[in-house]
Amino acid sequence: MKRLYRSYSESTNIFKELEAKYPNYFKIESIGNTWEKREINLITISKNIKTADSKPALFYTGTIHAREWIGHELAIEFAIYVLKNLETDPTLQTYLNESTVYMVPCANPDGYEYSRKHFSFWRKNRRQNADGTYGVDLNRNFPIGFVKSTATTSNVYGGPEPFSEPETQALRDFVLAHSNITIALDYHSQGNVFFPAHDFRHEDTIDTTDMNTLCANMAEEIRKISGREYGIHQGKPPAKLISGSGREFYYSNGIISSVVEVGTRNISDYMEDMNENIREHIPALIYALKEVDNYDKNNVMRRVNSFNATEIGSNHVNLKWDYELNEDIYFEIFRSTKDKQFCNSSNLITKTQSLEFNDINLSSNKDYYYNIRVVNKKTNQKSPFYPQIKIRTLIEYDEYSRTYFANAKGTGYVAENLNNNPSHFGVNSLFVGVDDNKGISYAVISINVKSLPANAIIKLASINLYPINRVSTTIEKYGEWNIGLVNQETMGDITNFDDVDNMQIIRYVGRPTESHQLTQGIWRNWILSGLECNDLKKSIKNDTIVLRVEGPKELRIGRTKQMMQWDIGYGSFGFGLAYRPRLELTYTIEPTTTTLYAKSIKTVSKAEVIDDVITAGFDEEGNKIYSTFQFNLSSLPPYNDTMITKAYFELNSTKIYIKDDIRFHLEFVDENINKNFEDITNREVIQNIGYDVSATELKNNQTQYFMFDTFSEIILNEKLKSKSDISFVLKPTSAVKIIKNKTVSWEVSNNSLCPKLILEHIPKRRFSVEKVTNAKLSLENGKIKISWTNPKNPDFKGAKVIKNPFRKPLSAQDGQKLYAGVDEYTLDDFGATDIDKYYAIFTYDDVPNYSQAVILEYVPK
Repeated sequence: MKRLYRSYSESTNIFKELEAKYPNYFKIESIGNTWEKREINLITISKNIKTADSKPALFYTGTIHAREWIGHELAIEFAIYVLKNLETDPTLQTYLNESTVYMVPCANPDGYEYSRKHFSFWRKNRRQNADGTYGVDLNRNFPIGFVKSTATTSNVYGGPEPFSEPETQALRDFVLAHSNITIALDYHSQGNVFFPAHDFRHEDTIDTTDMNTLCANMAEEIRKISGREYGIHQGKPPAKLISGSGREFYYSNGIISSVVEVGTRNISDYMEDMNENIREHIPALIYALKEVDNYDKNNVMRRVNSFNATEIGSNHVNLKWDYELNEDIYFEIFRSTKDKQFCNSSNLITKTQSLEFNDINLSSNKDYYYNIRVVNKKTNQKSPFYPQIKIRTLIEYDEYSRTYFANAKGTGYVAENLNNNPSHFGVNSLFVGVDDNKGISYAVISINVKSLPANAIIKLASINLYPINRVSTTIEKYGEWNIGLVNQETMGDITNFDDVDNMQIIRYVGRPTESHQLTQGIWRNWILSGLECNDLKKSIKNDTIVLRVEGPKELRIGRTKQMMQWDIGYGSFGFGLAYRPRLELTYTIEPTTTTLYAKSIKTVSKAEVIDDVITAGFDEEGNKIYSTFQFNLSSLPPYNDTMITKAYFELNSTKIYIKDDIRFHLEFVDENINKNFEDITNREVIQNIGYDVSATELKNNQTQYFMFDTFSEIILNEKLKSKSDISFVLKPTSAVKIIKNKTVSWEVSNNSLCPKLILEHIPKRRFSVEKVTNAKLSLENGKIKISWTNPKNPDFKGAKVIKNPFRKPLSAQDGQKLYAGVDEYTLDDFGATDIDKYYAIFTYDDVPNYSQAVILEYVPK
């Protein structure tokens, strides 16, 4: 028994007192009786208790597992908080005027009291089974996915049949009688993670984005209070899914539903941990209440009819959607840089009444996630979300991108107290941290980077691990997890604990992940700094990078484990190859420098045109004197395989004597311009190159560099296509109204000082290879087979297959990745055969450039 935790009878008395004090806002009633004849309490909170059942509602259940006390305690404190603040908090008044809260604070009163008084970690109810054992796991006793079992002593024994227990019958009857319930939250412990509902078919549903976003917004409210980061994980193959839970039953009745796993222990230290867990979840629940009205079955605000990315560049994305417009509605679009992120005011990028939006000033080669919903500006009611768009912006013209996955044989974990460490490589999860059984555990990750050029300059790098389970991280805010670059010269045997323990670490990379940042179901990224990118490159040996992942190495007295589990992608514990540890690189290579000398130089004045002289300024009548330069690009490599990455123009002035306020501008102009005074005076300028220089600056520095900006470099690259001439004009200006007979000259005859156009360029394909051909769908052994024929182009590196149930994937990231490689078929191993969906096949080269998608539509027969 823990003194600060309330008994079931104490909470009943608290609720009765609240009902007496706030009769207009609060009600307690019984919805059934347990095996031991305890009443199952249901409490209702609303701005007007008499009309509560007519409003959309949040349904909360807690402590369906006896040892998970957080649900009971949170319900008590949430009710007290809301009632205490309802009359003074306008936000609560608004939410509870529009919505209702139903709470079953303790769905397992018998088991809870048994856990309090006799066996702390009792989980089931107190049914006496036919064989004399006790208990049914109430969260396995619902019908969706129910598994028949005779193992009555098991903690997950689901009972003789669905709804065999009075507790689950009471929950069923209440939910079926209250069609106004729109959101259901089932509170458990432990893990600091949300588990949204699924339908056992391993496919995203139309409301997957809704559930993920609801959970993400609740998680953000938690983070603001305590800094704690919650994971979000919907069941994915080939992981075993929980059977017969209340969450799926509620979801099967059209209710947005999630389990909420709180804290790091079933029964936490109340003052140190539980109190904080309660405090951070009250605003999270208030946020959920805010969304209740938006998921009302009678909500006239429907989600948009479609949502697509129609164009993707290196720094922009064009979005379009379809909806019937009227003056009372507008659209909110949210952008995130991680999957399963919140949608709130901090990442709301536009409110618009248009049906398209151009998002600009993005970073190249970066993942972005877009969500959209409709808002009624009069009522402020919002629609559900349309399924999320995922894109990756293109790389810049001087960049390449690589994704490297962990090598199975060189990736695994070693533990201090285990003798079979070699067997942990390629077939298991990565256990990192410390516990009583394993002792200290390290993960070793080997990544082959053979395709990375020797002259690569790494601009950006991140190491990414997928957290598969954090339930064994049981100490709040204790320890951190780091990734180190291993010095392979002194590495030893990576399957031997002592050798791994004694590895020399060149440097730790990225920011450490602290225990309160550990999540489940959301990728964890270690982003490398510039210096760390340099060391990453230096650490390569035999085309391989080796990393060591480490966590805490000591335990507090009385604690048995602080162990994190990361996915390896392989084996029975992995979620599939897409979840392997991966290294993401953006890099460029050392450029080749080509110096071009002018094909033609002229000085053009009103009076004359002089060849091979560079003079600019003003003549005796105050007319401008120009100099022109023409270069030819034919000496550069072919356009299709070359990118000009940097360009600058060099001039060297002769002795300068003038002191007047004269400035000189270098202009990029059309190469077909006539070299006469009239045409030069009326020229059309493509772009100014660099910045103007003054006569004073010329005195102090003989050499001037005019640097091309990004736009000028783009135009220069376009000129390379035709290997045409390019032209420049040197123009004088002055702030003085009239200035006469003032000129400056530049060197021409001296080869080292004459005008030069200096270009840096790299070999890089500009365009993708051809699309696949003969693409088709078929059924094979109950699975959808996608097959195609690869192009014969020698630059072809592979085909990538993406699945999306909601739209044609025009981006190679917009959906679930099924395959990437050189084969000519793949299987949708876990895909449902009774759901419409699209498959997209992209080819790619080594840049990579992706081809346009070949789209296949699957329609069940």
